[in-house]
Amino acid sequence: MKANSIARLLISCPDRPGIVSAVSTFLYNHGGNILDLDQHSTDPSGGTLFMRVEFAIEELEESLPVMRKHFRDSVARTYGMDWVLNPAAEHKRVAILVSKYDHVLLDLLWRHSRQLLPARIAMVISNHPDLRDATERFGVPYHEVPVTSGTKADAEATILDLMAGQVDLVVLARYMQILSQDFIAQYPYRIINIHHSFLPAFIGANPYRQAYERGVKLIGATAHYATMDLDEGPIIEQDVVRVAHDFSPRQLQELGQDIERAVLTRAVLWHLEDRVLVHQNKTIVFS
Repeated sequence: MKANSIARLLISCPDRPGIVSAVSTFLYNHGGNILDLDQHSTDPSGGTLFMRVEFAIEELEESLPVMRKHFRDSVARTYGMDWVLNPAAEHKRVAILVSKYDHVLLDLLWRHSRQLLPARIAMVISNHPDLRDATERFGVPYHEVPVTSGTKADAEATILDLMAGQVDLVVLARYMQILSQDFIAQYPYRIINIHHSFLPAFIGANPYRQAYERGVKLIGATAHYATMDLDEGPIIEQDVVRVAHDFSPRQLQELGQDIERAVLTRAVLWHLEDRVLVHQNKTIVFS
């Protein structure tokens, strides 16, 4: 199956009988062959239905504008749908924001260089110069935008200017700055953050030292969409690993960084593949 013949349809709407039939019939009538279909209803009586359909169709580029119009008029309006229909080969453009920690940045750059992430990393932006050489070795542009307490607003304006029209998704790869509400509003549910899963415990510096001193038995990581409420956005992915009393703070940190890499990669990949839908303050993630 040629990649440029595959499209994805994402739907959310009030649940009622006949929706799956209407969608599949529409695709059949337009020559589409359904490759994958996932759905979830919050409640079959008065709930919300979420659906992800991946299908193949010949001459997709020529067919898509007509399909969008016909779907809007004949299906979406009838069922009150919020929906998007895009070709799978249309890779999203990504900006990575990072400070000094390199573990998640380098993992994303490596996977991208091996074509394991269906995306185009448009740029890396940092408030420090430390990771320029490592980034540019992958052929990705690096922009240093220093941030101080007195220049935060100007720095965010510069970052937004760099990304304007160039970026579909922002990944916070341990970017150690709190983004303003105005910044986040520019990319609703398109900013993915990663952090350790100790929150709300062990806030601030050296969380793994704090965890060691409290004798934690599990460490983990959480990837979520950044929203106006700090570290309270819809969770996309989490993972944990069990640790023992004889683990040093350094060992805890190394394990934690391994989990951060894996969790963030999965979250980013699922977003790139249009597998994540947001409902209230939670996510529906289709496998």
